[in-house]
Amino acid sequence: MKISTSYLFDRSVTQMSTVQTDLAHTQAQVSAGKQVLTPSDAPDQAAAIQRLKTVLAKQDSYAKTLTTVKARLEGEDTTLKSVSDLLIRAKEISVQASNDTLSTQNRQALGVELKAVRDQMLSLANSKDSNGNFYFSGSRLKQPPFFQDTHGEATYQGDQTRMYVQVGDQRSIPLNRSGSEAFVGVTRTDSTGQKANREFFGAMDDLIAGINNSDHKAMTQGVGEMDTLLNGVSLAQAKVGTDLNVVEQQNQVIDDTKLTLKTTLSNVEDLDMAEAITKMNKQMLSLEASQSSFAKITQLNLFNFIK
Repeated sequence: MKISTSYLFDRSVTQMSTVQTDLAHTQAQVSAGKQVLTPSDAPDQAAAIQRLKTVLAKQDSYAKTLTTVKARLEGEDTTLKSVSDLLIRAKEISVQASNDTLSTQNRQALGVELKAVRDQMLSLANSKDSNGNFYFSGSRLKQPPFFQDTHGEATYQGDQTRMYVQVGDQRSIPLNRSGSEAFVGVTRTDSTGQKANREFFGAMDDLIAGINNSDHKAMTQGVGEMDTLLNGVSLAQAKVGTDLNVVEQQNQVIDDTKLTLKTTLSNVEDLDMAEAITKMNKQMLSLEASQSSFAKITQLNLFNFIK
């Protein structure tokens, strides 16, 4: 069989070109540290990598949502803690005012202090988060939860709707809280046995009026109702604490999930550098051998053997 010089040259060039292409690809892999540089390199592997990255991005989104929810819950907790402290002070004032030894003027001075405490609690009840949303308006986040009219009567104008946010593929948690849940009013029974509800700040106003007017019946009733108001705030604070625990637990779940996904992604996507460098060195040696052989073959000439 006769082999033409042009065929021999073409075959050598093709082989060297193939080795050079493989070497360039391996060098690119080493440079990027990745197994798959383009989807055409390994379609199935590239699809798996994309799926894993999509799931990871979703977990990152859940984590960001949890950060927002946690900040809001911490704000609620701080606010309710301040209200609780003020209620304790309000009860101290009301107990002091109900002392029979006090004069009307002394009680009115205590009434002024209690009114200041009440106004401070109203301000806290209308607190906002870092995004400018009210904590205790229900779903009416842009509307102040408690409105005070010209007569000084504060009423709740939010709603009872709970909004939930997705923080996992199968998990959602509440984002908001109603003012009537955090600032629970009282239920009163009159002499005829009829029950009537009085809102949180309305009960405070009745106590203040009783102290200013030295109305012992109203003061006695108000002192007892202070415990009911404080219990309502404490219960709301406990619920906030429970929600914060849920956020912490879900954060841990997300962290564990992300670690598993990143490990799997690394196994599928990242390059074994030791193996790749060994492969690259072999390809470089093969290329050098091919180039050396080709150089020697091209120098062969029939006249070299004619004497």
